[in-house]
Amino acid sequence: MAGTYTSVTLSVDVSGEEADVLTLLTDQREMFLVTLRGLDDEQARRRTTVSELTLGGLVKHLTMVARGNTQVIIDRDPTAEFDMSEAAHGYELTADETLDGWIAAYREAAAEFDAVIAEVGSLDESIPQPTAPWQPAREWWSVRKMALHLLRETAHHSGHADIIREALDGQKTMGALFDFGAPA
Repeated sequence: MAGTYTSVTLSVDVSGEEADVLTLLTDQREMFLVTLRGLDDEQARRRTTVSELTLGGLVKHLTMVARGNTQVIIDRDPTAEFDMSEAAHGYELTADETLDGWIAAYREAAAEFDAVIAEVGSLDESIPQPTAPWQPAREWWSVRKMALHLLRETAHHSGHADIIREALDGQKTMGALFDFGAPA
């Protein structure tokens, strides 16, 4: 599709705005995954900047966010609260976890989110958001806003991932995608 960096094939049958949003989200997910190409578990756990963020931690976090958003849309619970204990190691690829395992989980979570978007009926549907320390008052978001928020979250952490990867071994995502500027 024109306007994407990767070859996007949607896993769901949608059209119009849903197709536009999911196409851009899918493209951004694939760009993020390009950043992870060729890494082993040790590299995925390595801090390369002053930040605590690692590539393995980022894929784990984005998986958890996609799963969480999917569940919020399905449950539509007006009394839900974000479970901070579930986020305790949300940015950490622990010793018993693998990068390949989280990449597979990320792809699965993405497909599940897309399936829910395809089934929801309207991007205008209003969904109650869990309260959280950063969002103590109950908010209701449209499905559209939730999908766009996931796109923003993915793009935000893709930027982090690109910097972490470049510091790790010199690979730049755009260079790796188009086979220029990749380390020898």
